[in-house]
Amino acid sequence: MYTRISGFVYAALFCLIFCLIAQPASAEVAGSLIIVGHGPEQRMMESLAHAFEKANPRAYVDVMWDDNSKPIDMVKTNQAKIAVAGTTEAGLRSLQIAWDGITIMVHRSNFTKEVTKQEVAELFSGKFKMWADLGGPDTKVLLIDRPRNQNNRDAFEQQLGIAGKIPEGTKVIAKDEKVIKTIAGTLPPHSAVAYVSLGQALEAVASGVPVRLLPVDKVEPETPTVKDGRYPLRRPVLLLSNNDPDPLVEAFEQFALSDDGQKIISESYTPLTKTSSP
Repeated sequence: MYTRISGFVYAALFCLIFCLIAQPASAEVAGSLIIVGHGPEQRMMESLAHAFEKANPRAYVDVMWDDNSKPIDMVKTNQAKIAVAGTTEAGLRSLQIAWDGITIMVHRSNFTKEVTKQEVAELFSGKFKMWADLGGPDTKVLLIDRPRNQNNRDAFEQQLGIAGKIPEGTKVIAKDEKVIKTIAGTLPPHSAVAYVSLGQALEAVASGVPVRLLPVDKVEPETPTVKDGRYPLRRPVLLLSNNDPDPLVEAFEQFALSDDGQKIISESYTPLTKTSSP
């Protein structure tokens, strides 16, 4: 009896030691990963990269952000591993990691109650010259647009069907922070309006900046309404990469979708709805 027990213990110890040796650090990845983009997602991606590096000490992530770059082309030519985008691209695999609500922001003194999606399209197409036409103050509409290469502009134009219809000469501002400051600082006889990412917009409202967000189709722009699709203006935040298997890319994608990654994402964007396991 003693011999048989000893043999069983010996086998169990051998199996345990073998498993530990065979799987030293399988969860940890190593190498260099370049992520590129030119939209409003820079802060979020830098936070994700920092946390991913902390969890994987042998991995290095370089987030390269340039308003004049062409992220998708950089991935296709292997100058980068991941491009952050708002639409899919033929020949590249895409993974959604968040939603971005596109809010309509005006000065706090602009008492326009709400707008429909159609009115937003007409507003940014230049149809309305005075806010009074939308039930607001007797002030002139001052449109603020975003650069042509930004993800939020592409989605905004496509969803409203106004590509190429925003009036020539409309003021163009790249950074959400500067857009918000411009709206807050524009006084009568003009009332400025712009479209801004939900996270930045809610942060500005919460911090007391004199701006407000217009409900669209009677739905308030909020994280729950963006997440479940009730708010009609939203776009996906996508990670685009080549189809060839890459352990480092896949590890970063899994991290972005993990609880820790989604918590970081929720600081700036709307995280994805969790799906129950089968």
